[in-house]
Amino acid sequence: MELKLEVVVIPVSDVDKAKAFYVDTLGFRPDADFPIADGYRVVQATPPGSECSVIFGEGVTTVPAGSAQGLHLIVDDIEATIGELTSRGVDVEGPFHDDTGVFHHAGKGHRVPGLAPERPSYGSFASFADPDGNEWIVQEVPVRAPGR
Repeated sequence: MELKLEVVVIPVSDVDKAKAFYVDTLGFRPDADFPIADGYRVVQATPPGSECSVIFGEGVTTVPAGSAQGLHLIVDDIEATIGELTSRGVDVEGPFHDDTGVFHHAGKGHRVPGLAPERPSYGSFASFADPDGNEWIVQEVPVRAPGR
């Protein structure tokens, strides 16, 4: 069986503000904007280079706006990505790595400033939030582990 992650739903409070952030600021590809009925609007956008999109809008989730955490965007060069995001007006925290050297803890308690020692794939991170506070993690993966 093959299962592909296609869409992640992001809870937002202001659809137009979210669309401006994801499309205009981050450069996500605008795939769809369907104002179907009063209280039901579906906006879909795709990060550059990704096969998985995000959907946000009105009536697409009951989860409180800003409650998404740990959404990952994978990049080859985290320093270049931080520079690009910052130049687009995004408030980025990082680079950082976890004090365990494995993945990263939830929250900010175990973040060590700077790139992971020896800069291994999967070891360095940055973070930012959308206008509602949904948390995005940028993870550097220049070389994927076998089978991934």
